[in-house]
Amino acid sequence: MAGVRVKLKRVSKSYQPDDASPPVLDAVDVENLIGAIDTPTSGEIYIDDAALSALDETGRALLRRRRIGFVFQIFNLIPTLTVAENLLLPLELNGITGVAATGRVGDCLAAVGLADFGKRYPEELSGGEQQRIAIARALVHEPGLVLADEPTGNLDMETATMVLALLDRLCRESGTTLVMATHSREVIGLADRVLAIRSGRLVEEPA
Repeated sequence: MAGVRVKLKRVSKSYQPDDASPPVLDAVDVENLIGAIDTPTSGEIYIDDAALSALDETGRALLRRRRIGFVFQIFNLIPTLTVAENLLLPLELNGITGVAATGRVGDCLAAVGLADFGKRYPEELSGGEQQRIAIARALVHEPGLVLADEPTGNLDMETATMVLALLDRLCRESGTTLVMATHSREVIGLADRVLAIRSGRLVEEPA
């Protein structure tokens, strides 16, 4: 799967419509950043040259379902589903079922070192194991873009280092674009490109 090219053009984002607080983003121009969940206050976001403003809510949902994988700080696994069922869900949403789906689930669980965990439930797993399952879920439908929000924030240092290395390796091997939001210097140390938010602007820093 080839990575996704993402571009922001003069993008601003405010959460106070009366301008009572400074904007989070202020006329930002950059490539490789977006989740297609929120919409900008102004400006335009492009994913593979498609403008998000041209998509309605359903169109953005389909884009997220097909092209983007998410890894969250708090895992966000569905507790009433087994590990395998958590991975099957994004496949079913994309119309992938049967042997093709179970094969992908098996491959992804093996890739994160949890091949025998398919019948377990999230509550039976450690935090590090849950985050490895979350990584497998993010990659199982072969997205072009993975967005990770503080993916090691709830893990101890040793587990965080292992999980981070795994996420980085799997995305590089599959050619998937990986964008992470983080305050961790360890995460930043793995990045090919580092962007920091300074007074609403994105500033490139040494990787």
